[in-house]
Amino acid sequence: AGFCSAVCVEVPSETEAVQGKDMKLLCISCMKREEVTANTVVEWFYRPEGGKDEPIYEYRKTNHEFPSRFSGRLQWNGSKDMQDVSITVVNVTLNDSGTYTCNITRVFEFEIHRPLFTSSRSIHLTVVEEAGEDFTSVISEIMMYILLVFLTLWLLIEMVYCYRKVSKAEEAAQENATDYLAIPSENKENCAVPVEE
Repeated sequence: AGFCSAVCVEVPSETEAVQGKDMKLLCISCMKREEVTANTVVEWFYRPEGGKDEPIYEYRKTNHEFPSRFSGRLQWNGSKDMQDVSITVVNVTLNDSGTYTCNITRVFEFEIHRPLFTSSRSIHLTVVEEAGEDFTSVISEIMMYILLVFLTLWLLIEMVYCYRKVSKAEEAAQENATDYLAIPSENKENCAVPVEE
């Protein structure tokens, strides 16, 4: 297992951005044990539909933004350990749709030789005017309404059931009380107190 495997997960970036919002272009490259002592160089490129790659950002111990359509709109969003080497595009426009490539180069600092490790991530970004509703949130909302209707019906059925049960209990108690207090007429004649002469 690698040194960083427990804390570093190479999660893919989102591929849809909303016009006018900020968009983090996620680029994660987990280090192996031997890469911890390496110097990391990060290069970001942008390619419009049918166009060529053009450099837009570089991190080589310090940040450097190349003159491009993104000038003043790129922010470094990487981590100190240089496993997360993401950038954020501020105030995304419809013209920002295209392919973004993140190239990572790690130069090992050995005395005898300096081997390289390279990796690359591509993000095909689509910019939309308005955010579409997430399918999961729509399903959750529908399930919530179904649950509310079910619980309301169940509560009504329980209320009717309890009302009928209480009514029957009251009727039974009333009948028992009437039976207990009522004295049949033939018993009344038998219960006459004899008068001594």
